[in-house]
Amino acid sequence: MNEAYCINLARMSATYVKIIFQIVFMGILAATSLCHAKELAITFDDAPTPDSALMSGNERTQKIIAALQKAKVPDALFFVQADRLNKSTQMRLDQYAAAGFHIANHSYSHQSASALGKKNYIADAKSAHLLLKNQNNFLPFHRFPYLDCGKDKSSILAIRDSLSELGYKDGYITIANYDWHISNLLAKASENKKNINYENAKKFYVDTLFSAIEFYDEVARKALGKSPKHVLLLHENDAAALFLGDLIAHLRSKGWKIISPQKAYEDPISRDLSNISYHHQNRVAAIARRSGIPEDKLYHVSENVDYLDKAFVEAGVVY
Repeated sequence: MNEAYCINLARMSATYVKIIFQIVFMGILAATSLCHAKELAITFDDAPTPDSALMSGNERTQKIIAALQKAKVPDALFFVQADRLNKSTQMRLDQYAAAGFHIANHSYSHQSASALGKKNYIADAKSAHLLLKNQNNFLPFHRFPYLDCGKDKSSILAIRDSLSELGYKDGYITIANYDWHISNLLAKASENKKNINYENAKKFYVDTLFSAIEFYDEVARKALGKSPKHVLLLHENDAAALFLGDLIAHLRSKGWKIISPQKAYEDPISRDLSNISYHHQNRVAAIARRSGIPEDKLYHVSENVDYLDKAFVEAGVVY
């Protein structure tokens, strides 16, 4: 075997080793990506929200449907405050259902379980159930107003048992935010005849919510060692009607996949009720709190009205 042949053979071997290493490395990257997939479902509270200074309720519904359909969102879940139902608002729920989206129970009067007490809250939720159970595209999920499950563990368990007897599953969230306050600020500006820079408003909304989404995903990774199937809390409000499509586009550009709420609620954390008394924040925070993460590390900075008021001004939304 001559020297040139040996050199060529060595070079070929090194090349093959390099190729094999690259294949293995890419496989590891792909596996890691799958283990840390960023998946998120979109849900809305407080439907059907009344008219505002910015738009009518019917216009809001049309805009939200259009944004979801344009973005090809597989499904969204609208949690209904049942005492808002009348002939006009019923038409809006029918429009969501006709578009292929689903509705669920957000109580009758939107009062906290702690304030109402065990007996009265159960009665309130049942009143909503009677109005919602025969709605088109109804799904038996219940979400507590203010994410307040009850004033103590005994009450929480009793309420959950009663809801379970009605066939309900817990409509928990994993990502909290104050989108409702951003929307209120926009509506107030319109009511006061202020000029609104909608490009700045869009950026403020998307950046604020995306920051909260990434924050709670990081909390989940620390507590669980992985990213769960997330459930995003939004509200059926003007800000969502205006900027939902932009938020979805930004999420996808950052590697997030939008999934249906039904798929998200199949995640193993749906069965994790071990820190039940802390679910006033969200399911991820409850798990993280149990694992020893301090409570002050479980709230995103934007979950504060004073912070948002100041940031709203600094963002140049109103002029």
